[in-house]
Amino acid sequence: MESFISLVRSDLHRTHGSVSLGAFFHHFFFTPGFKLIFYFRLCKALSGKRFLWPVSILARFLYWRSQIRYGIGIPLSVKIGPGFRILHYNCIFIHEDVVIGKNCTISQGVSLGHTLRGKSKGAPRIGDRVYIAPGAKIFGKISIGNDVAVGANSVVTHDVPDLSVVVGIPGHVISDKGSFGYITKTDY
Repeated sequence: MESFISLVRSDLHRTHGSVSLGAFFHHFFFTPGFKLIFYFRLCKALSGKRFLWPVSILARFLYWRSQIRYGIGIPLSVKIGPGFRILHYNCIFIHEDVVIGKNCTISQGVSLGHTLRGKSKGAPRIGDRVYIAPGAKIFGKISIGNDVAVGANSVVTHDVPDLSVVVGIPGHVISDKGSFGYITKTDY
């Protein structure tokens, strides 16, 4: 399991392209997606630390406030790998059982949801280096492979193999070029 500092550094590198104290403060104050993920990482790091309960309560309050302010719902039970990036904020929802790999990028209007019935009952698993474009919806107990790009306003309800580009309603694979070019700044 990665440390809080290394996770924040990887998220900052994905957002800024380098890691410095100046970049941290700039993105903390002016990049809502980075601020929210910082609070997410902080709450996860403080979870179960009894002697830091006042700090934990403050962090959870700030995280809750940021979720409401920026229109992003990411429960603390979500598993998110290093290098996570939210390009644009607002109308983002991720179900509590979702697992997201490393170096993933999501945009505004994205939903990663749970299905309550049928053969795909459950929540999605998102692989490494996945780009999810604005308005995309991914539902059910499905697996999105590594290096996948999900196109804008696509609805994905089935497994997607590695190195795919998925578009449409329902989502279908149109290319094997993957997310290359969309996922950048991964050399942290």
